[in-house]
Amino acid sequence: MLEIITEMAGVQKEAAHLIILLEELTNYASGTTVNVGTVRGGGKLNVVPDSATLGVNVRVKTLKEQKRMDQLIRHLQPRTEGVTLKVKGKMNRPPMVRSKRTGKLFKVAKHIAKDLNFELEEASVGGGSDGNFTANLGVPTLDGLGAVGEGIHAKNEHILASEIPERTTLLCKLIITL
Repeated sequence: MLEIITEMAGVQKEAAHLIILLEELTNYASGTTVNVGTVRGGGKLNVVPDSATLGVNVRVKTLKEQKRMDQLIRHLQPRTEGVTLKVKGKMNRPPMVRSKRTGKLFKVAKHIAKDLNFELEEASVGGGSDGNFTANLGVPTLDGLGAVGEGIHAKNEHILASEIPERTTLLCKLIITL
């Protein structure tokens, strides 16, 4: 997560410009998403705020794109006169790049799932997990073998209890096979 901090009078206007600019950096075709997930600033309604902070989450598919986005965000310039910008933090995970070895591991998992009478579909969702670190080290990595559900990270997030035995069996057989 990155934090972008605006300081001085006029921060509300600058924060509004930044939110739009950052969100427009999303490019689904290239797998790059930018989400301004938190906005903090001000205090009382009758006081002009002197700072605002934007919490920004960036997800990318390649290290090259990660470096490009990092540089782009770090070099943002304010549009509002008198406002300064500070960028804190960094993208805290490398992208999870699919390797040939990961492809082979997925084929093993897919075969096991078929033996268990269900389909296992491969997907790339641009998420951030600890698997991003192992994949970046060249270790074949599958993510998302756990619980099945909906609403990830949302108020309606839930798992389907009926799917737990099937997924647990898949994971156990995959471990035994390896």
